[in-house]
Amino acid sequence: MLLRNRKFMLGASIILALVLLGILGTVFTQPELRRTGSFPVRLPPGSGGLLGTDSLGRSIAIQWSEALLNSLQVGLIAAALGTSLGALIGFVSGYFGRIVDALLRTLIDVSLSVPSLLFLILIASLVKGVDVLAVALIIGAFAWASPARQSRAQVLSLKERGFVQLARLSGMSGLEIIFWELIPNMLPWLGANFVNAFLAAVLAEAGLSLLGLGPQTEMTLGMMLYWALSYGAILQNLWWWWLIPVLTLMCLFLSLYLVHLGLDEVSNPRLAAQA
Repeated sequence: MLLRNRKFMLGASIILALVLLGILGTVFTQPELRRTGSFPVRLPPGSGGLLGTDSLGRSIAIQWSEALLNSLQVGLIAAALGTSLGALIGFVSGYFGRIVDALLRTLIDVSLSVPSLLFLILIASLVKGVDVLAVALIIGAFAWASPARQSRAQVLSLKERGFVQLARLSGMSGLEIIFWELIPNMLPWLGANFVNAFLAAVLAEAGLSLLGLGPQTEMTLGMMLYWALSYGAILQNLWWWWLIPVLTLMCLFLSLYLVHLGLDEVSNPRLAAQA
């Protein structure tokens, strides 16, 4: 069913193509070519290589291949952490109810009411020398509240279904019902939420990097923009330095949005019928 959805297949194909380009660029690049001053400065695409060079004598193509994979790594780790933690909290809250639900629901509401961007900026500024993994964990630590509330609402409906009642009568415990009955029935929804969290994490990393709070010693799409703006790429008309990461982010967001729509249509047949 999922492989027949055109939106999902188009979005997944774009993401796969970007990943393959990033891997090929990383594998076939000699380590010494990543150093500052390895190429002539400020050369446009063509005469300066495939995608040109920056003011520090670095190849934009080599930076791009590294930045793309690192940005995808941030999105993958942060989305996996936020979605899994949020879903687990939402499942436990919705299924067990009573005092457990009251406590966890309060925690979820408090987390949603706090501006996560403000805390992301605060923590990223306090943690010195962050790397890609640290940025991903920081973003993922604040990405659980929304999936927790949504999964709780889904579980409140699912736990009254006949298959859950039958599982209770068979002697399954609450946690067994959550892992063996509820989660499998919510996999399409979890996949759509994961893609949405992935997109939000990539955008959050780009925002932190633009503020100078990203991984300074590693390259991401956000850090490419940070260095381009720091060295006046716009004022110097070095359009290839900042335009390439911007177009990559736009392409990545479009592909993830298509995957999200495809997963939504599969999990909700009414959407597919309307499309």
